[in-house]
Amino acid sequence: MKFLDECKIYIRSGNGGGGAVSFRREKYIEYGGPDGGDGGKGGDVWIEAVDGLNTLIDFRYHQHFKGDTGVHGMGRNRHGHNGEDATLRVPVGTQVFAEDKETLLLDMDVAGQRIRLLKGGNGGFGNTHFKGPVNQAPRFANPGQDGVEQWIWLRLKLIADVGLVGLPNAGKSTFLAAASAARPKIADYPFTTLAPNLGMVDLSVGERFILADIPGLIEGASEGAGLGVRFLGHVERTATLIHLVDGTQDDVVEAWRTVRRELEAYGEELGDKTEYLVLSKVDALDKETRKAKAAQLRKASGAKVRQVSGVSGEGVTELLREAYALVRARKGEAVAQAVAASGEPAPDWAP
Repeated sequence: MKFLDECKIYIRSGNGGGGAVSFRREKYIEYGGPDGGDGGKGGDVWIEAVDGLNTLIDFRYHQHFKGDTGVHGMGRNRHGHNGEDATLRVPVGTQVFAEDKETLLLDMDVAGQRIRLLKGGNGGFGNTHFKGPVNQAPRFANPGQDGVEQWIWLRLKLIADVGLVGLPNAGKSTFLAAASAARPKIADYPFTTLAPNLGMVDLSVGERFILADIPGLIEGASEGAGLGVRFLGHVERTATLIHLVDGTQDDVVEAWRTVRRELEAYGEELGDKTEYLVLSKVDALDKETRKAKAAQLRKASGAKVRQVSGVSGEGVTELLREAYALVRARKGEAVAQAVAASGEPAPDWAP
């Protein structure tokens, strides 16, 4: 399945059905009178966040969503049926923007969330609605109200707990494959990853989290260079970032600084996220080189430098357990804040 994280959609709610103008004409009934029914309501347009989806590819082939028109009223006080609703089923994490592509309308970040985007037009009243002592035989009815139309943008930001960042060919896909059951494309050339990949990390029973790998960043990514800037939004929601630096390259410090500059320039609090600095591909380095490059990174960043190898598995499990501890703590904080806002007693939280 191809990955698509942005698309433009046309939506329109249904027109209301028109009311009917009708009179009873039945044998052996002394008095007739108006009996025109009301029209049905037009169909609404809804959006629903569902589990099991991680791409907007379905909207490439189906770009117009319209609610059905309500059925017109009929004689004998028969009201028209309401029009069928149209529902957009999107992955969890999808944002809805107005046509200007800047005004955020909705953020579908909870599974099962269902919101009405456009309301269908009301059905018109039949002539029965207007009868009275003054006008006992009204010969008019209301037409149904027109529906509403709108162009919207859907933009997907994947829901992941931990994000992988780094320069192209930093070993992110290899790390993802070693840490989870995901099987991303791996090759010995840059820009192997052209779309984000997700992997479920299973440390033990009850210890699980989602790891996201995005295409490598290059200098100027925050201004549109390369592929990375387009996909940085997929790590905005993560609790932490794992920053991989290729240990086989000459200047590891400049590689780290390049990515840090792009994260900070992108904004959206990416530059402020907790970061695990990792020297990768250490299986290809001798002991002295590993020690020297780790020391260079530690001096430049002022942070602890982990050393891992996705090929041999060295340091992978230890790093994942550190990341999981932070994810668990962040989720516990989120639950506590939600409980404090609701005023209800706190439940026992479990991942």
